[in-house]
Amino acid sequence: MIESFGKPKVVFVGDRQVVPVCVISTKEVRRLMLEGYKAYLAHVIDVEKVNPTLEEIPVVRDFLEVFPDDLPGLPPHREVNFTIETLLGVAPISITPYKMAPVELQVLKKQLEELLKKGFVRPSTSPWGAPVLFVKKKDGSMRLCVSYRQLIG
Repeated sequence: MIESFGKPKVVFVGDRQVVPVCVISTKEVRRLMLEGYKAYLAHVIDVEKVNPTLEEIPVVRDFLEVFPDDLPGLPPHREVNFTIETLLGVAPISITPYKMAPVELQVLKKQLEELLKKGFVRPSTSPWGAPVLFVKKKDGSMRLCVSYRQLIG
């Protein structure tokens, strides 16, 4: 549906046939635009899509007891400390972290404060740290992602 101020609504209705998607490169789009072709960009999202509750997912419904409503925090301290041994002389990977927009930094700070308050994380430092970035989800909110690519090799 397309609405424009002072103009009638336009509603597109069709059957749900599978139509092959034609994908072209940015370079090809640029060339066509320079030749005078018109280009339109649309961002379409399903605003009515709702995330199901655990009870609505059939597989999960059978095992609800393994999905607690709230996690109490980090697991208790263990007798054995886990460490990763590295080769002698191997230095930590030094890469520039992902640049974040001020909005992303605020979201990161808020998420970290919530995780600290709930006891899911604790402050720590490591020369072997991994960069953190955010990926925008379909609903517009941000998902925290940690990139371990450089650490894994």
